[in-house]
Amino acid sequence: MKNNRLAYLLMLPALLVIAVTTVFPLLYSLALSFRSWKLAYSSVPGPFVGLHNYAELLAGDSEFVASIATTLSFVGIDVLATCLIALGCALLLRRAGRVTSVARALLMLPFVMSPALIGISLRFFLNPEYGVIAASLGKLFPGLASLIWLAHPAWAMVALVISDVWHWAPYMTLILLGGLASVPKETEEAAAVDGASPLRIFVDITLPQLKPVVAVVILLKTVFALKAFDAVFALTDGGPGNATTTLAYLVYQIGFKYYDMGYAAAAGYVLTAVMLVLAGFYMRLAFKKGI
Repeated sequence: MKNNRLAYLLMLPALLVIAVTTVFPLLYSLALSFRSWKLAYSSVPGPFVGLHNYAELLAGDSEFVASIATTLSFVGIDVLATCLIALGCALLLRRAGRVTSVARALLMLPFVMSPALIGISLRFFLNPEYGVIAASLGKLFPGLASLIWLAHPAWAMVALVISDVWHWAPYMTLILLGGLASVPKETEEAAAVDGASPLRIFVDITLPQLKPVVAVVILLKTVFALKAFDAVFALTDGGPGNATTTLAYLVYQIGFKYYDMGYAAAAGYVLTAVMLVLAGFYMRLAFKKGI
């Protein structure tokens, strides 16, 4: 009993920090979502309005509806690209043999960089006047010479996906590489001796044993993509127009550009609900299929 009390006592500072930095802001923002508070006109929360903010969001806000469509498009493309690139890199590293600590450090370099820094760098590289990438692509493909990447809705989304994939693919590669380490090579070697092609070995032997790890990677990347903010802020600022305004970035705009704190809090909780629904649906699907 004394040991338990000591353990709880030692945990108390950490629990207090969590309560102050996480629980209190969550409860406070939840309370704000039921109030009308225009920060530009008042420094204190306004009157209680019930579910009005949520009803306005879900019923008639065209920007909110457009941001959901943009978010789903971004998440779908981003998750697919990240997982495929990470899986390919993991397979190549596994085939290369032992991955040294230096190689792991180099692999993690993009991940330890700030997403905002990656976004700013890519914005510079894609500048049509002095950007290295824009100039190189213009020489290789003359049709792209006059393209202003971040002024075109589709290409701006491509740039945003590239920025996020560049940041997260190394981390997902290491997770998949750890999963591949648990796949016995003896089974694959036996299949190769029997004449199975590398593709057949991967599809029938490697991938089925890697499914639990792939499921975790997809779930993690989906959550990270849904709350992506830094890259949008630094690279596109939600533009051109609102072509890359994701739901997470719209919450920021409502709160810190329009100063509608109650409405922003409601939008934030809708984003949380979307994340929970997608995560729950995916986990249900994964467990149903026995992954």
